[in-house]
Amino acid sequence: MYPLNGENFGFLISIVFVLIAFFSFLFTLVSSKYTLKPVMIVVLLVSSLTSYFMNSYSVVIDDSMIRNMMQTNLSESLDLLTLKQVIYFVVFGLIPSYIVYKIKLQERTLKQELLSKLKLIVIALVVIASSVFLFSKFYTSFVREHKPLRYSVNPAYWIYSTGKYINRTFNNGPLVVQKIGEDAKVVKKIDDNKSKLVIMVVGEAARADRFSLNGYKRQTNPLLAQENIINLPNVSSCGTSTAESVPCMFALYDRDDYSYKKGISTENVLDVLKHTDDIAILWRDNNSDSKGVALRVDYKNFQTPATNSICIEGECRDIGMLKGLDTFIAKHKGKDILIVLHQMGNHGPAYYKRYTKEFEKFTPTCKTNQIEKCTQEEVSNAYDNAILYTDYFLKQTIDFLKSYDSKYDTAMIYMADHGESLGENGVYLHGLPYFMAPDAQTHIGALIWLGEGMKKIFNEKELQLRSDIAYSHDNLFYTLLGIFEVKTKLYNPKMDILNNDSQ
Repeated sequence: MYPLNGENFGFLISIVFVLIAFFSFLFTLVSSKYTLKPVMIVVLLVSSLTSYFMNSYSVVIDDSMIRNMMQTNLSESLDLLTLKQVIYFVVFGLIPSYIVYKIKLQERTLKQELLSKLKLIVIALVVIASSVFLFSKFYTSFVREHKPLRYSVNPAYWIYSTGKYINRTFNNGPLVVQKIGEDAKVVKKIDDNKSKLVIMVVGEAARADRFSLNGYKRQTNPLLAQENIINLPNVSSCGTSTAESVPCMFALYDRDDYSYKKGISTENVLDVLKHTDDIAILWRDNNSDSKGVALRVDYKNFQTPATNSICIEGECRDIGMLKGLDTFIAKHKGKDILIVLHQMGNHGPAYYKRYTKEFEKFTPTCKTNQIEKCTQEEVSNAYDNAILYTDYFLKQTIDFLKSYDSKYDTAMIYMADHGESLGENGVYLHGLPYFMAPDAQTHIGALIWLGEGMKKIFNEKELQLRSDIAYSHDNLFYTLLGIFEVKTKLYNPKMDILNNDSQ
């Protein structure tokens, strides 16, 4: 802490001058008669919006957050739109931009312009150097002990993050996707003539500590509690946002090795399963999209009434993704089947939209997307009601699978993409850099349900005994291979949750 007294006051004032000098230096480098106004206007407009999100939700605008924003859709964007955001945009963006636009630039010769720039650059560097020199002992400890504060410097950090996003996203030349697991084939462990029917549910923003299956004081999983669930209470995500976690959880790479470029340039586990020619795959999406995971398999968008028959007040419900699956199953009779259902789940900040009226068990609820204006109890209630709806959706998914249990070996795997902050320590939503993200954003809800046939194949009793082992998204790639009994050089039995010899 740096209280406003003595030398601390001088140090804190020096930070203001250092930032002014730094931005003066930065914008001088890119300024000219034709670029100064456009650059300043763009920076002001974007900074007004980043300032709103940083101040309201304590989020960090890093490259992962920018990727999330670039991959979001209109309905998700409208969920975030508030009057406060509009005010920020007008007061800190539009009005200053208009003033910049109206200012008349002074005409100078090239020589005068270069000398003026040189003077400003020298002055800026002198101010920075002298400030750091005068308060060196403060800056040394400040930089070492408060590194995360650099994420709050607006506009410097979002400009840096934009460059990082562009560098990590765009390749030189056409994208070539590396094939993996072309040796994959289904080799059944026991004499079983049944095909497999597996539904993989990708949850959204579901933190583990809000599942009553994990000891939460509220009954948020009353229906799942009645089923013979293999609950996985210690699962961590590989990212803190959908854009990062969803492709990572299906990727061959573990969290430490994964990168966006690796993800888009390498096939994932769905591709490996498809290589067997014995497994039919369908991805249904009630979220923004598959983030590139389902590019090479059957894909259906269920966020519109055209495909989702259960849409209420403009919100298409996750339960609608179960409709019509019988047709897909009948079409692929004789094959193993994997169906991936990507939930809207607990997508924030408008948690109150994620469930229907009969699931509003916990009250009072926050009924606005400006969750920072609600009490923490109201935000928590709305979030818990959405978990309660997911409980219902997963129970309906299990009941659907049970109807096929006599014809197929059935199973359901549920795993959330990331968690969610609900105002603890002033932090909301998700997307913080992993190293500084709270447990609420990385400790996720996960569970497995096995039908009667699958229980015999994978020894359910043994799985129950070791269900509290620490797992992560890294295990999903191998678990999907294992549940379909796929043999390939890529398969690592030690990473397969369903392999009782994995730990």
